Amino acid sequence: MTNILLIGGHGKVAQLLTPILLSKSYNVTSMIRTASQSPTIEALGKNHPGKLNVLVSSVSDVKSESDAQAIIDKVKPSWVIWSAGAAGKGGADMTYAVDRDAAIAFTRASVHTPSVKKFLTVSYLASRRGRASWWSDEDWKSAQKINNEVLPTYYKAKIAADEVLTILANERYTEEDKKGVSAKDKFCAISLRPGTLTDEKAGGVKVGKVRGLGGKDEFAATTAEADSRSVGDRRVRKGWIGCYGMPTEEAHQAIPKN
Repeated sequence: MTNILLIGGHGKVAQLLTPILLSKSYNVTSMIRTASQSPTIEALGKNHPGKLNVLVSSVSDVKSESDAQAIIDKVKPSWVIWSAGAAGKGGADMTYAVDRDAAIAFTRASVHTPSVKKFLTVSYLASRRGRASWWSDEDWKSAQKINNEVLPTYYKAKIAADEVLTILANERYTEEDKKGVSAKDKFCAISLRPGTLTDEKAGGVKVGKVRGLGGKDEFAATTAEADSRSVGDRRVRKGWIGCYGMPTEEAHQAIPKN
């Protein structure tokens, strides 16, 4: 039975993702900030084959890899999903504390725990230092405006966490190759990168080499669906995966296999 630690369980995407995972018979431990959030999360676990546990532990209290490791040792997950964020509250200090420092702490602890086989972080589409080769001029201009003018602190925090995941995951892949670990048992690291989130009703989801932020909004429900597909698809071994919502009849299923 797959056990998943879902960090930031009270967030919009995580609340939509939780019943999807439970419906697929995954067991989920939803990590939330305060006990007052428990009833909302517990209600998500009704009438599903998977088991839901609630862990009250604030990500803002995670200051180091050892802090994150203590939580992982307690939960004993086989997969970890980072869906937490400061959401702009508490200023730059809180953004760095949660979106960078706590995220990196959980990334390090997860990658360094052999029993954790998958780590998925919910990032955002413009978390990159260079222009994607398939982006238009408008896409790149929009991304630069978001990163340099609208959300510069958030960008610095997210890109730092994304890059740590890439570096550490590659180190683990190298070690697993040396040990002769089979492809199906190798570690899987995914940075899922949605566009701007909205609460509108979701349609389908396009994932992979998607266009940039030029006018595209991302439905929170669509991101949750992309989360579940990415983390549950055995073909996905590693990578940064973009996604955005689109009409169901136009949706693609092209998850990258790199």
